[in-house]
Amino acid sequence: MLPEPPAVPAASDLRDLDPVPLLARLTAIDSVNPDLVPGGAGESAIADLCGGWLAARGFEVHRLEERPGRPSLVAIARGTGGGRSLMLNGHLDTVGLAGYDGDPLDPQVRDGRMSGRGTFDMKGGVAAMMVAAARATAAGALRGDVLVACVADEEHASSGTEEVLKSFTADAAIVTEPSHLQLTLAHKGFAWFDVEILGRAAHGSRPELGIDAIVKAGHFLVALEDLGRRLAQGPAHPLLGTGTVHASVIRGGEEASTYPAYCRITLERRTVPGEDADSVERELTAVLDHLAATVADFRYRLTRGLYRESFEADPRSPIATTLARHAERALGHPPVVRGEPFWTDCALLDRAGIPCVLFGVDGAGAHAATEYADLASLGRLTAILTDTIMDFCS
Repeated sequence: MLPEPPAVPAASDLRDLDPVPLLARLTAIDSVNPDLVPGGAGESAIADLCGGWLAARGFEVHRLEERPGRPSLVAIARGTGGGRSLMLNGHLDTVGLAGYDGDPLDPQVRDGRMSGRGTFDMKGGVAAMMVAAARATAAGALRGDVLVACVADEEHASSGTEEVLKSFTADAAIVTEPSHLQLTLAHKGFAWFDVEILGRAAHGSRPELGIDAIVKAGHFLVALEDLGRRLAQGPAHPLLGTGTVHASVIRGGEEASTYPAYCRITLERRTVPGEDADSVERELTAVLDHLAATVADFRYRLTRGLYRESFEADPRSPIATTLARHAERALGHPPVVRGEPFWTDCALLDRAGIPCVLFGVDGAGAHAATEYADLASLGRLTAILTDTIMDFCS
């Protein structure tokens, strides 16, 4: 039995719900993903802040922590019944702080921008969705539930949203990743593969005994470049274009005087709707089998790694049309519809049967040496989300 939610704040308290100071508080907390940077702080401290902030505003807060030190939160404002539920999803983790130009944990406001690690990707979106949910639920009784999911680990493997989806669902979702106040209805997926080219170790003075795996790998790299060109010339998705492929990491050899017995290449294939890990594996196998048939002593092993699906929303879905309507009213024009080349948790929500869209702040500098969120866009985003919640869940 879930506990009864605390009383929501009165409508007169709405003036206290400002996303800018909340974004500053979130930015000042180190939440570097330790799977990306060993020793990173993780999400515990920032989850504490978000949980306390939401509980103080009437939400029942559920803390999920299958992985110690890597919590996610789901905060719920229960509706009166009979309405549609809506989940707002944003990740709490950031990439590393090393190499940032200045103090990444000291949020600075200048020329209408707040700078600091994570302001754009994506603590701006987290602040907006928290404030919007509090505004909407405080403004009047909603029939549907409002769920605020503040998740861990999106920057690495998305274990946070996966954990949330084991216990919670909704009729629709909005992921508040940065999108420049443009409506994102699709994004690419990705598949990682290791290709190990097999040679034969021998003394460098004995070419008749050795097989140079690195030289053989060169044939594959040329073929991989050709595959990339063929993909670029193939059928294009209207929002995402074509799939891509690139070599990410290469390792091989022992020392200068030895023929290398192996060379391992890690590659990434970015996928569009209609492509998946199986189709990519068949594509790569065809390339490698051709080399094995045409290049002397070419042998290989192909191993599949992490795979994440692409995402494509129905532009006629209730959540897409509702958000687009309120965005048009706030912006003065229909929102630009876009696709993203990067992956997000939208794909996990969609796979779980939750129709979703992506809509977030303007700014720049995701994963870069400087990063900022545009504060005017933060205010607009918060207002658009508030109106969307009140409409969708009424």
